[in-house]
This record gives sequence, C-alpha cells and structure tokens, in this order.
Amino acid sequence: MSESEIKSCSLLLKEHYGEIVAAVGTYIAMNGSSYLKVLVDNTHLANDQVRKALCVLIQHNMVHFSRHKRGFVIYTLDIMQVHLLARYPRYIYCTKTLYGDAAELLIEELLQHGQISMPKLCQMVVTRLNEALKEGQQISLSTVKEKFVSLVQTHFVQRCPLQDKSEDNSTAVSSIPRLIDVDTERFSVPLEVPTEAKKRKHEGVDEQSNKKRKTDLLDSESDEILWKVNFERFHQHFRDLALISAASNKLDKKAGEVMRAMLRLSEVKSDPDAEVSVPMSSNEIYQTLPKELGIRKIELDQYLSLLAEDTERLVGKVGESGGGTYAVNIKNSVTLLAKATVESVVQEKFGSKAARIFRLLLRKKYLEQKQIEEFAMIPAKEAKDLTYTLFAEALLSLQEIPRTPDYAPSRTFYLFSVNIDQVCRMLLDRCYRVSCYLLTNFMFGW
Repeated sequence: MSESEIKSCSLLLKEHYGEIVAAVGTYIAMNGSSYLKVLVDNTHLANDQVRKALCVLIQHNMVHFSRHKRGFVIYTLDIMQVHLLARYPRYIYCTKTLYGDAAELLIEELLQHGQISMPKLCQMVVTRLNEALKEGQQISLSTVKEKFVSLVQTHFVQRCPLQDKSEDNSTAVSSIPRLIDVDTERFSVPLEVPTEAKKRKHEGVDEQSNKKRKTDLLDSESDEILWKVNFERFHQHFRDLALISAASNKLDKKAGEVMRAMLRLSEVKSDPDAEVSVPMSSNEIYQTLPKELGIRKIELDQYLSLLAEDTERLVGKVGESGGGTYAVNIKNSVTLLAKATVESVVQEKFGSKAARIFRLLLRKKYLEQKQIEEFAMIPAKEAKDLTYTLFAEALLSLQEIPRTPDYAPSRTFYLFSVNIDQVCRMLLDRCYRVSCYLLTNFMFGW
C-alpha cells in the first residue's frame, strides 16, 4: 500500500465524513488492523469519538471487524472501498440511465446511508419524489418497490450479512456479533407469503384480515434485512461497456451489439471475477439480439467467427453444439484494454514515435537497442533517446544477460521489455497522487 494511496484515502474520508473519521480510518490504513484501545491511545481522541467513527465506517462497509482469539475485536479498513467514494456520482448516473429517476434516488439514498432496510428506503424515496412533483401528481410506494426489486434481480443491490443468532450469548466473548453471508439469499427479496399466514387462510379466516396479516409479517421481516450497493456489479457493467466499445472499434457497430447480447446473457450468471464468461450457443445469442437491428442468423455466425478468429481473441469458440458455442475471454479482453490505455498515455506524453517503440516491445517481448531501431524504423540517435527516456520513466524494464561470469559490458546482452503489471501499478500510483492534489485544491479553494 503506497503512501499516496493512504493519503488519498485520508482526504476522501475527511471530505465526506469529517476529521475524526478520517483520523481513525487513516490510522487503521497505515497499521493494517487495530483494536479500540490502540486507536484511542494513538489518535488522541476520546473513546466515544473513536466508537462513533468506527460505527460510521462500519455502517458504510469500509471497516470490517473480527474476533481475536484473546476475546477483543480487531478492526480492518477496506481501503479500496474508501476509494469508491470518488465514483459515487458515476454509480448514480449509471442507475438513472438504466432504470430512471426512482432507481437513481434508491441508489443515492443507499450510498448515503451505507446500509438500510427496504421499507425505510422506499418510503424516503417516495417522499422525495412526491416533493419534487407538481400538485396532483404522486408516485406510489408500489412503483418504487418494483424498481427496488429490479435492482436486486439484476444484482445492483444486495443483502448485507446477517447476524448469526445460533451462537450462545451467555459469555462476553460471544456478545461480539458474528456475521454470516448466505450466497443463495444475497439477491432475493422476501415476497413469499409466510407459512403461518397461508395456514390460517385455508382455515377460513377473513380475506381482509389475511392481507393485513401478510403485510405486517412481510414488513417485520423486511425491517430486519439490510441492503447495500453491490459495487462489483457496477464495475462489471462498466467493464462490459468497454468491451462493447472495443468490439465496435475492431469491426463495426453490429459487432458491438453482438458483444452486448453475449454479455447480457452472462451478466448475472458469470462470476464477476471469472476469466471467461459462461458458454452460450449461437441460437441463444440470436434470440437475445433486438429484432430492430436486422441481423440475420447467417450474419451473426459471420460476426462470431470474425471475433473468434481475430488475433486479439475477444471471443473464443468452445464447442459446436447449438450452432456453435462461444464465450467471452474476459481476462484477455481486459488485459488488451489495459495495454491500449497505457499506450495512449505514452503517446500523449512522449509522442507517436515513443508509442511505436512501446507497442513494439509489447508485441516482441524482448529486444536489443539495435533491434528496436530496425523494427521501429526510427533513426538510431532518436530511437536511443526515446528508449532511455521511457526507461527513465519506469515504462520499460532492462534485463542483462551476460555471456561470461564477469558481466563485462562488451560481452553482455541488454534486452528491453515491458512489464505491464509494474507499469499499471506505477500509473495507478500517479493517479492517486493526482487525486490527492485535486482533493487538496478543492478543500482549500485554490
């Protein structure tokens, strides 16, 4: 964890939650994990202030707690969750684009509260919408709940882990709650009629009272369930948009629509961290494509073949059943996008010839100085200056291969290469520095 990353985290916490929360969060980030007494002693804050700061961070899913073997609670900061604060406007705008104003307010309130129950959330959104509407116009609670259910079904909103109530609370150690996350229920909204209500209905109880009892039981169950934003799903959506754009730029807009259909088929079926999407047949992809695009089955097969046979391998063919089975190579596609981003950074900062050298080393892996001059078709002096400029900026790596044990320069090969992981980490660190600079300017009004 770099110094600029921690500083950026501290400034974001200070901007959104104040100095006390920032002090507590920064100390945990700098020291890994910590417990309450250490935080009070080293932050020089009152015990109540530290407790409230931890409550705020836990409420917003930025701090996780666990039970130490000696009985006390250890707090750990999720620094990546803190950095997501800078993306909140993008999440809200994305929701508005996909689902409309009601869903936008649902995500906005969820981001502001961190964790909240469905009835409270929907009621707050209904109140805000009705205040904004003209007299005589109203939004019903059922409409907002339908939007909420849509967000859950598409995995943009998920349940928070529940407290394990099976533990014995007779000891002080067991008073520390243990949270359990049930994967099968993360994206399920409690809409089923309780068994007891069904039984009483069959016994002939009045239908009106049954409806009231059903509503009361559902509300009491919904109040216990807390919900939060599923950031991984938003990131998956942004990644899918980038892949669609890449396919469109590679071939044409119809290829982008084919990629969109494939990603839509696998968006809630595939693991967000999976390297390859779930396999899908050509017939399934054809049925998913919008009819107004006018893409015929033969044309679809041609696009799939072009994407599968392309050197960049955005799509791979994994079988012959159902007219051909295909899958999106997510890891390979994201790597290509990362390389293209780094290439654009090199071109903007050092020019097209430096970008040519960088692109050449990405493809050839290892080259000597003379080989770079020949393959890039750049004059020797200029190629040498550009190569060593990129090396000085940590964009290129140098590997020495001696022919003799004495490492004499005249008998040693010097090979230049690109370590794309190292370059990406370096550029990410620079982004954190820029973030610190912008936040500082914003806070002090420079």
